[in-house]
Amino acid sequence: MTKTKRQNHHIDLNKIKTYSAKKRKSKVRQEDFAKPTSRGSSFSAFYSSLPGILAGSDFKAVVKAIVSAKKKRKMVIFMMGAHVIKCGLSPLVIDLMKKGVIKAVAMTGAGLIHDTELAMMGRTSEDVAEGVRDGSFGMAEETASFINGSIDLGFRKGLGIGVAVGECLIKEGFPHRDLSILAAGIKYKVPVTIHVAIGSDIVHMHPSCNGEALGEGSLIDFRNLIYSVSKLGNGGVAINFGSAVLMPEVFLKAITVARNLGHKTKDLTTANFDMLAQYRPHQNVVHRPTKGLGKGCNIIGRHEIMLPFLHRSVIEGI
Repeated sequence: MTKTKRQNHHIDLNKIKTYSAKKRKSKVRQEDFAKPTSRGSSFSAFYSSLPGILAGSDFKAVVKAIVSAKKKRKMVIFMMGAHVIKCGLSPLVIDLMKKGVIKAVAMTGAGLIHDTELAMMGRTSEDVAEGVRDGSFGMAEETASFINGSIDLGFRKGLGIGVAVGECLIKEGFPHRDLSILAAGIKYKVPVTIHVAIGSDIVHMHPSCNGEALGEGSLIDFRNLIYSVSKLGNGGVAINFGSAVLMPEVFLKAITVARNLGHKTKDLTTANFDMLAQYRPHQNVVHRPTKGLGKGCNIIGRHEIMLPFLHRSVIEGI
């Protein structure tokens, strides 16, 4: 029996071209590494010890942009979902408003509800699953009557929802109004705008809800937000904290209108902070508004950790 010769087909690796690693561009460098800190060291030392890699680098870039905006008196817009309030973070937002860091706040209708209930009672957030089962979800009389009444009163005065409810919170003298971002907006002269999707909030289920007032009030606030967005150029910052759909969509339209009207909103920084990576915040806050015109950062983490961290980092910087 004749043996068949097996042919080997292979690449001659001896002909590979190489280069010196010393001349190669490397994305990770030792100077970017985290550094251990000692017990009892300062927050500044801890902040400086963070790695300058990935989210560590982005976080520092956002803090630097906010601090720079404060020093140069540039616009800083804080957009937020209601969960920020439910995580007990209102005092930090209010503090940055008081210190002149945050110059405009934009929140959802759910944020309006939790902010108002905190001012009224010092507590908020019901058991939704239990309330849906027996039809009692969202049926708190005081919450709906006050919010819908305030919006209706503001409508007759030509006011947006944020100002209308904020003024009524202060006028009523609620015991916990110091926890209210809306009341703080009036107190510190920081515009707070409310952006509503009709049918998405519990107060819309009540007969006291006036659709005309609700729609007009939210439209006025949208136009007020456009004004704030138009001031983002040359070093402004827009932050979205925890709104997965509504605020990213509103922001994209607001910056489009501002640019359509000729406002130069370039050299801006945007940042999205959320617990999950989501499509709309990434596209409508981080990517699209900054493409070729600024820097966008996406940072994932729990609100109750990331916002205190951001607050303290900014306070150290200013």
